[in-house]
Amino acid sequence: MKTNNNYITIVQNLNFNLYSGRVLGLVGESGSGKTITSMAILQLLDKKTTTIFGSVTLQGRELNGLGEKEMRKIRGKDIAFIMQNPMNAFTPVFTIGHQLIETIRSHTQLSKKQARELAIEALQQLNLPNPANLLKMYPFQLSGGMLQRVMIATAACLHPAVIIADELTTALDVNNQKKVLHHLEHIRAEYGSAILLISHDLGVISEMADEVVVMQKGKIVEHADVIQLFNEPKSDYTKRLLNARTIFHLHE
Repeated sequence: MKTNNNYITIVQNLNFNLYSGRVLGLVGESGSGKTITSMAILQLLDKKTTTIFGSVTLQGRELNGLGEKEMRKIRGKDIAFIMQNPMNAFTPVFTIGHQLIETIRSHTQLSKKQARELAIEALQQLNLPNPANLLKMYPFQLSGGMLQRVMIATAACLHPAVIIADELTTALDVNNQKKVLHHLEHIRAEYGSAILLISHDLGVISEMADEVVVMQKGKIVEHADVIQLFNEPKSDYTKRLLNARTIFHLHE
């Protein structure tokens, strides 16, 4: 990243693969570089101030350096991004239906009527009440948990190759956390999407991930199978993260 004509390195030496139907957990404390990594994959970093060196490939296609028009076709259709604050994903002045239907139509050849039917079906699959009525509502009329499920429904109906979920459960109560994780698991099983699950919640990671990458200060300090990581952590930083979680649970 460029600051006052000097470049500083935010993340470096990152190397990992996402596999169809598998979940890779990305963990680390705030500021470790998790979200920056996801933004780099999605090519959402400001090109004026940030340079990405290296390669980001999706099914053999190089994404790093692609123009914004090409990346817009890929985002949503091939890579779905479910962000921490779902309010940021919606335009407040348009209804949920308008935004969901337009997203579907921009990535498919479906008519407006077909896209609406697909949207209703996707919302039903996520157990959202009265989908036809929900489509007429505005983002502010829905809770954070409901908006997050709308985002997941949008991702699900386009069958993306990759889903990036950034702190998916942070703002949700335990009941909604379980629902959201269940739906994410369903998408993985049903469509074989590869999932990059970014979280500081090690409970969520232990439940969902097949492999885990641990980041500290912009670098990978450990990469292991989820069972191995929790039972036999190698790096001192990973051990400290796991111990902090144990202490936290003891004092609940």
